Amino acid sequence: MPRLVLVSLLCGLLFAQQKQKQQNPATTQPQIMVNNPAQQQTEPEETPADLLIRVPVDFVVAPVLVFDRSGNYVNGIRPDQFRLWDNDKQQVIQVDETFTPISMVIAIQSNAHVEALLPYVRRIGNLVTPLLVGEQGEVAIIAYDHRIRTLQEFTSDPVKITEAVKKISPGSYSNCMIDAVVEGTRMLRRVPRNRRRILMVVGETRDLGSQSRARETLIGLQLANVMFYGVDMSRFITTLTAPPPVPRPDNRPPAMANLPGIVPATPTSVAQAYGLNSGRAEFIPLMLEILRDVKAIFKDNPVELFTKGTGGSEFGFHSNRTLEEAMEKVGEQLHSEYTISYQPTNRDQSGFHEIAIDVLGHTDVKRVQHRPGYWLGPETLKANGSEHERP
Repeated sequence: MPRLVLVSLLCGLLFAQQKQKQQNPATTQPQIMVNNPAQQQTEPEETPADLLIRVPVDFVVAPVLVFDRSGNYVNGIRPDQFRLWDNDKQQVIQVDETFTPISMVIAIQSNAHVEALLPYVRRIGNLVTPLLVGEQGEVAIIAYDHRIRTLQEFTSDPVKITEAVKKISPGSYSNCMIDAVVEGTRMLRRVPRNRRRILMVVGETRDLGSQSRARETLIGLQLANVMFYGVDMSRFITTLTAPPPVPRPDNRPPAMANLPGIVPATPTSVAQAYGLNSGRAEFIPLMLEILRDVKAIFKDNPVELFTKGTGGSEFGFHSNRTLEEAMEKVGEQLHSEYTISYQPTNRDQSGFHEIAIDVLGHTDVKRVQHRPGYWLGPETLKANGSEHERP
């Protein structure tokens, strides 16, 4: 008898619930019928490093510097005297005989470690237009420590450029140089294709704290046809003149402290300490190793990687005079280049495309400096936080 009563009660409850649902059909499936924006915002999004993007390359720009046996620039070369090969396949090229207007981003390190050299840097604003870009050029200024600050958007006004450089002040101890290169590349991708895209970094050759990786940053520079120049601050000077960092409290007992090690003075350690160019005789094998490695690869001097990977150059300074000399050398190169462009006829070949350029009819030509090549992914390529576009 009690079981019969219990079954009757359960049947009554089920019947009542079913009747209530029939009377209120709007409340049966609210999650399916209603699009809830707040719920969509709370869903986990893919990180930029996980996004897959296509990287088509249909237009390649290869600025070229030609040197004679004395190291001087060779001028007056006719367009028909240049020959260019892309992966051993000769290409139909176009050589611009007139001066192409320049769009330049100047990224300046402004952390506490280089505070002693910043007074020299603040004086270069009035040299940018006459030495680097000319009257038809435009310049944007960014500063970086642990953050990336845009001090001046693209402008052709020398007064605004000078005032923006004077605003630079020391910040934290971080040095997110690679992140600054990513931001500068993003800014340069917005300028028209018919302008030369130049990115110049004034700072140390090391990176401390960037979220971006050198590999993807170099690929971004190559895809956007950006030429990179480094004006290197001497690490020796910055180390001697840097203010001591605020020490963190050490709660360890004395017995747990490590004894200081002795680092031998090898050519590699000296080059890293002084910020000198390692002077590799052959750069393409190193760049191939970096481009093929999906994971982050350690390189103490990313400036060398970016300059050689884009066909640019780097110059060092430690005083006001040497900084002005470095600016003059950069400007001399910019105004001595031949700009070669072409549409690759072998875009179906994935991987690294090596570029080779020869000059015919000049017996005094000793060396031709240009970008070693570019990376073309098979179908997709992982991004580093910056969207790649058709260069």
